[in-house]
Amino acid sequence: MANIIGVRFKRPGKIYFFDPGRMKIEKGNFVIVETSMGKEFGEVVIANRIIPDNKLEKPLKRIIRVATSKDKKIHEENEQKEKKALKIFEEKIKRYKLNMTLIDVEYKFDKSKLLFFFTAEGRIDFRDLVKDLATIFKTRIELRQVGVRDEIKRIGRKWSMWKGIMLLFFFK
Repeated sequence: MANIIGVRFKRPGKIYFFDPGRMKIEKGNFVIVETSMGKEFGEVVIANRIIPDNKLEKPLKRIIRVATSKDKKIHEENEQKEKKALKIFEEKIKRYKLNMTLIDVEYKFDKSKLLFFFTAEGRIDFRDLVKDLATIFKTRIELRQVGVRDEIKRIGRKWSMWKGIMLLFFFK
C-alpha cells in the first residue's frame, strides 16, 4: 500500500501521483514537486490517499514542499509572462511568415525554460524564430508541435464551451 496525493499542473489536465511523505496535504492546496521537466507548481486535486501498490507506476517522486506565498507569487508572475510571451510569439510568426498556430505557452516554475506549443501542417524551419525568442526572453526556448488531440486538451475549456454552444444550436 502506498500513500499518494494527486496533483494537476494545468486545467484541464492529467492528474499525476506523488509521494507526500509524512505530510498531510489537503485538496485545494498547492505544492512544489520535482518532475522530469524540473520543478513544477501544481494544485492538489486528490488529498492523501492509500492505494494498492499494483495501481501505481513506481517509484513515485516526492513532493518538495507545500507552496508558500512566495511560490504562489512566482506562479502568478509566470502566468503573466506567459500572456506576454504569447503576444510576442504571434508577432514573430507573422514577421517570419511561418504557417503555424500557437496553442499554448508554458513557463517552467524556475524560469529555466519557456515552451511554446503549436500546430502546423508539415514541418517548419523555425531556427531563426527560436534564436530571436531566446534573445528576447533570455532563457531556454522549446517549440513543440502538437497534434489535434493535444490541441484540444490544451484548449479544453474553450473546446467545452464550443461543444456546449454546438449542442444548443443542434437541439433548438
